[in-house]
Amino acid sequence: MERVEAARDLVLGYVRALDTINEAMRAAVPSLERLSDVLDLVRSRRIISRSGHVGTYSYNVHGAGCRFVSDNGTEVDVDFGADGRGVFDLWRLRGYGLSLPEPFDVTDEDLRSAVQSLQPLLTEVRPGWFSVAS
Repeated sequence: MERVEAARDLVLGYVRALDTINEAMRAAVPSLERLSDVLDLVRSRRIISRSGHVGTYSYNVHGAGCRFVSDNGTEVDVDFGADGRGVFDLWRLRGYGLSLPEPFDVTDEDLRSAVQSLQPLLTEVRPGWFSVAS
């Protein structure tokens, strides 16, 4: 049970980091209404490039999402659903944990249990992919 609580803290840390990134990006790029708009801005070649720095984060847009890395090396990789919500899977959560200043390795089983324990805060948008409920 202790491992699931630690995994739960990791998931909540990821969600907080995503919120912090959203605030930083919106402050730096006022035309951004939501974080997922970064994809449209990059694809239209307006305002921002595919990779760069915003505040204390570097970013790299990829496919359907973006990877953010803070000054301390913490990585937050997120994809965006058709509705613009940030979506993530266990692989992204695990990568976040391993990138923390004090790396935390967690099993997929513990992450699954943690995510399930955080419903209705989190919702499964498709098998194995989760989002913060709106």
